[in-house]
Amino acid sequence: MTKGQIEARISEAMSKFEVEYMGRGPEKIRTNIVHDMIIIRLKGFLSVSEKNLASTKEGVELIKQHRRALFENAQTQLIETVQSVLNIQFISVHSDVSTVTGEKIIVLIADKDIETE
Repeated sequence: MTKGQIEARISEAMSKFEVEYMGRGPEKIRTNIVHDMIIIRLKGFLSVSEKNLASTKEGVELIKQHRRALFENAQTQLIETVQSVLNIQFISVHSDVSTVTGEKIIVLIADKDIETE
């Protein structure tokens, strides 16, 4: 598979993961492989109630805490989802949510340079 095909398959698998494990899929998803990193950018993943809750500082913190807990709880499944497309090992996984833009970034760090494999 080409790099673009791998990125597209990871995006498809991650979209399915978001629906199955997080309860809602993103409006748009894009994956980029850069050396030993897989960077996944999800847009439009906040629910209507989360968007409303994000209007206050306390609400933003609640959303971030909730999303962080969901991510931590499903991290093994997330890694398995990516490994179903690309059979490699990961040394770390990171995620952050923006309630301002409605985006989420997930970064997986592999144990080797994916682009040269």
